[in-house]
Amino acid sequence: QVELVESGGGLVQPGGSLRLSCAASGTIYSWNGMGWYRQVPGNQRELVASTTRSGITKYADSVKGRFTISVDNPKNTVYLQMNSLKPEDTDVYYCNAVRVVYESSEGRRYGDYWGQGTRVTVSS
Repeated sequence: QVELVESGGGLVQPGGSLRLSCAASGTIYSWNGMGWYRQVPGNQRELVASTTRSGITKYADSVKGRFTISVDNPKNTVYLQMNSLKPEDTDVYYCNAVRVVYESSEGRRYGDYWGQGTRVTVSS
């Protein structure tokens, strides 16, 4: 099976920085994309930033120029460097992995996965 383990959330003052990490565990052969989402009213999740395995990135307009997503392919780990944080960035951030191909007890399988979420609080 595959598990996404997030870390790096916490409390930071406005203007500060945090770095989120998301490591995918399991016997993983490949994945198509990884990204970060945050919760919005209505129990929906909006894209914050995403990357393909080859490094093609996408950002929400609200974080462009402040957040940077990067990936360590051998470690199946994605990072989100968040700079110039604002109070409106306060939220629970979820890691997502798309089309993960992995080894299971039943052979090679694929699926999409979510992490458990890590809370980011920006406040003075």
